[in-house]
This record gives sequence, structure tokens and C-alpha cells, in this order.
Amino acid sequence: MTIKVRILIAAVLICGLLMIINMLRKRELELKYVLGWLLCDIVLLVFTAVPGLMVGFSNFLGIYSPVNMIFFLGFVFSLIIIFSLTVALSRVTARVRRLAQIVALEEIKQEKGSGEIERAVLSEEKKG
Repeated sequence: MTIKVRILIAAVLICGLLMIINMLRKRELELKYVLGWLLCDIVLLVFTAVPGLMVGFSNFLGIYSPVNMIFFLGFVFSLIIIFSLTVALSRVTARVRRLAQIVALEEIKQEKGSGEIERAVLSEEKKG
């Protein structure tokens, strides 16, 4: 991999890392979701900075070009992150559905309760 490609990849990874850290600092992202992105970014940055490690690992995996290995690892890490976010989204959806059901039941209880109060008031007015 040429030095220009390594510098370009490193610059993109560093910009991404700074953006992630800044969003975390501003509390726009939660730490539990950011950890996967930070790990992915740091691993890719290490492979980009140490070409010997990258070449050895790409040869071990049977990948012809070290640059292709970088993009392959980025793709694999992205799939892992997308899967973990899908699991988190499914959990939140289930919680929201359950909360909506609880709120609906509480509204029904309140309507029944207010109906009983109205009947009691009407019966008192009829008596009085």
C-alpha cells in the first residue's frame, strides 16, 4: 500500500475518531453505542499505521491486497455494529409497545372511573 493511500485512510479515520469523540463529549451519542465505533476506528488506524502488521494479517486471511483487507475489516466491523444497533432498536421498540399498552390500560381505567363519578354525581343531583 502506498504512503499516499495510508495517509488518506489515516486522515479519514482520525477525522471520524475526532467526530465521534466530539459527539460523545456533547452527549449526542451514548457511550455504550460509541464503543463499537471507537474499537473499529482504532483497530483500522493501527493496521493503517503499521503496514507490516497489516500485510501479515492480510496474508494470514488470504487477502491479496492489504488495502482490500482494510476495507474488508471496515465492512465486517460495520456489520457487527449494525447488528448490535438492530438488537438495541428491537429492545427499545418492545419497551415502547409495552409502555403504550400500559398507558392505554390506564386511560381505560380512568374513563371507567370518571364514568362512575359522573353517575354518582347524577344520582346525587336526582336525589337532591
